[in-house]
Amino acid sequence: MSIRSFLARHAFGLLLAVGTAHAAPVPSAPQLGARSYVLYDYHTGQVLTAQDAESQHPPASLTKIMTAYVAFDALKKGELKLDEQITISKDAWRTGGSRSFIDPAKPVPVEVLIHGVLTQSGNDATLALAEHMAGTETAFADLMNAQAKRLGLTQTHFVNSHGLPADDHYTSALDMAHLAAATIRDFPDYYPWYSLKSFTWNNITQPNRNRLLFWDKTVDGLKTGFTDAAGYCLVTSAKRDDMRLIAVVMGSASDQSRFQEAQALFNWGFRFYETHRLYPAGEKRTDAPVFGGEERSVPLGLADDLYVTVPRGKYDELAASVEVAPRLMAPVVKDSAQGTLRLKLGDDVLLERPLVALADVGEGNIFRRAIDAARLWWQE
Repeated sequence: MSIRSFLARHAFGLLLAVGTAHAAPVPSAPQLGARSYVLYDYHTGQVLTAQDAESQHPPASLTKIMTAYVAFDALKKGELKLDEQITISKDAWRTGGSRSFIDPAKPVPVEVLIHGVLTQSGNDATLALAEHMAGTETAFADLMNAQAKRLGLTQTHFVNSHGLPADDHYTSALDMAHLAAATIRDFPDYYPWYSLKSFTWNNITQPNRNRLLFWDKTVDGLKTGFTDAAGYCLVTSAKRDDMRLIAVVMGSASDQSRFQEAQALFNWGFRFYETHRLYPAGEKRTDAPVFGGEERSVPLGLADDLYVTVPRGKYDELAASVEVAPRLMAPVVKDSAQGTLRLKLGDDVLLERPLVALADVGEGNIFRRAIDAARLWWQE
């Protein structure tokens, strides 16, 4: 069933602009020199192209994306305040690598340290923030790993907050894409800080190391990383119209090449794919019959907006189908999964999303239950 027919049959009330032009074939994705990379669609979670995206690699300063995630989560919960003054330990002050040049003689606000993490990639600011939040860096790494587990980052393990080389400290390109997407989704108030092009502290101004912020106005984050073991790494995101892509490059050969490789992924993805918002969350997609309930049926819909990303010109070839349990018994709890919406392009299943009950349906009275029990018996 085409998307047009599906919408007409189920009366979803959503007008879609569907093109009729023949789709041009999608050319091969860019072949990059990086050890590992992925181009990831933010709205759908689709991987448009990848190489060794689930292999484990040292993340270098990409680690700081998780450090910031833990801090943003604490801010959101009220466990951390932007104006809290932090005393800088000598261990933090002495941390090697990139620096924010914080002074152990002067307390520093949390907000300044976060900008030090994001824009300056300061290892000193990162360790100071970790020590303030958890007491020790080891304890903070436990918080990082707990978040990694909650987010489903199966190829990731942290032992420090900044990404300086350490045994058993690793991640994957796909896990970094998932973490970037979670940051954008979960912290819309703080994510724009990743697009800050420079930050000044202690009379020292440092530019953001993500040069794509200066090259491409659609790029708005996230983070660079480099060590000898990790090579040159980059996690970055760009939004053009309604489409947002996340590019992760790990183990690139040079500072310049990581940006060129990510830009090549963006150019290819935005040129040859398109994103559509098909159905909004919370609106009825179909009804499911309910046996033994105070209502005869329950409306089903999606818990979240449904987006799909397809090759340009292929939108009209999408086919949608709904599966609902044939015998739904009362009581039915609102938001419980009671079916599946599936989207296919040709023989490929692009997306599957649960259909959830949009209302509670309690048990009917004894007469309703008896009648429906008889109906079920005759259907055996």
